[in-house]
Amino acid sequence: MPSADRDQRVLQLASLGFTWADMEEEAYWIDQIVVMERQAYDELIHAAGALWRVFDKTVRYVNGKRELYELLSIPEVLWDGLDRLEPGAAGFISRYARFDFTVNQQGEIKLLELNADTPTGYVEAAIATPWLCDQMGIESPNHAMKELISSAWEIEAPDFATCIAYGKHVEDTGTIDALVAHSGRNMTCVDCLDLWIDEGVVKVGENQIITKLFALYPKEWMGIDDGGEALSYAIEEQFIHVFNPLHAVILQSKGLQAVIWGLHEEGAELFTSDEHKAIGTYMLPTYMTPELTGDYVSKSMFGREGGSVELYNTQGELEVKDEVGFDTSVFFKRVYQQRADLPELSFDHGNKHLLTGLFVLNGTPCGLLGRAGGMITGNASQFVAIGVKAP
Repeated sequence: MPSADRDQRVLQLASLGFTWADMEEEAYWIDQIVVMERQAYDELIHAAGALWRVFDKTVRYVNGKRELYELLSIPEVLWDGLDRLEPGAAGFISRYARFDFTVNQQGEIKLLELNADTPTGYVEAAIATPWLCDQMGIESPNHAMKELISSAWEIEAPDFATCIAYGKHVEDTGTIDALVAHSGRNMTCVDCLDLWIDEGVVKVGENQIITKLFALYPKEWMGIDDGGEALSYAIEEQFIHVFNPLHAVILQSKGLQAVIWGLHEEGAELFTSDEHKAIGTYMLPTYMTPELTGDYVSKSMFGREGGSVELYNTQGELEVKDEVGFDTSVFFKRVYQQRADLPELSFDHGNKHLLTGLFVLNGTPCGLLGRAGGMITGNASQFVAIGVKAP
């Protein structure tokens, strides 16, 4: 239940690096804790590990097939780079990712999507959640997140980190700052808009050259933004190495779930029998075209923060549509996925639907993130810590 001294706890969280617990006089942080059964958490880790291998295999299956790039709505400006560059080692196409699941009250787990390029919520999961759980004597599996980030960046070794409006956008700036701090590296943080490109060489300031960069910047926007083509050329020609690497954009496309499901329905030998079982158990039927007649979800292949999501009822009629987030389906194709609603929990300030995020850092599933909101988890949803019940 909520504490009487919320204002003091907000200040304490801010001192730890979570400075947006309250935003514009609105409470983003819910001062309560959701506790997951140990058995459900163990199964969630198992599901994430199996699906991570499935997604990794499927990216390698897609790589080099331009007809699939087009189906997945990957901007054409990235195709040459995807073909020319080698994807990372098995399990490490992305070292900073987050699965989003629905886990109902019966412990049934279904994957909704994977953000394998630019997930946020790191500060909430890696800093706020362990502190809040410790306050209540509840176990948090999130303590290992810091060490996993450190291990990932020891290998990737970025010297600069960037996001849009660094120093102004509170959440993205805080995310970058926390990642840099946890990396243990001496890095420089810059605003994406301060970068400029000179014949493929990426620079900041008058003449500071950047060769290794962590960018909290969605790669699909290189097909739309001014300067996107120049940046993609710099990556393709290896003037700069970006993290997550370029092939994370294939993981990021929600269309990849339709490719996986299609291969699963065909009984493709690409996947082992255990992987087919994991797909059938934890994934939802997903298609490139509206083949489902009812009880389904339609969303953009590169939607963010709930933008573009539409929920259809059993009769195939539109029931709920996100009205707040930007509808990216004006740029990217849609996918159609069987509907699996989020569980509704009773909080002190009313009922909310809970989305369960699980980070995959340096190839290891670790780090629960709770988001509570409407039937569609959008930009107005709130953060709530998730802990795990002791065995």
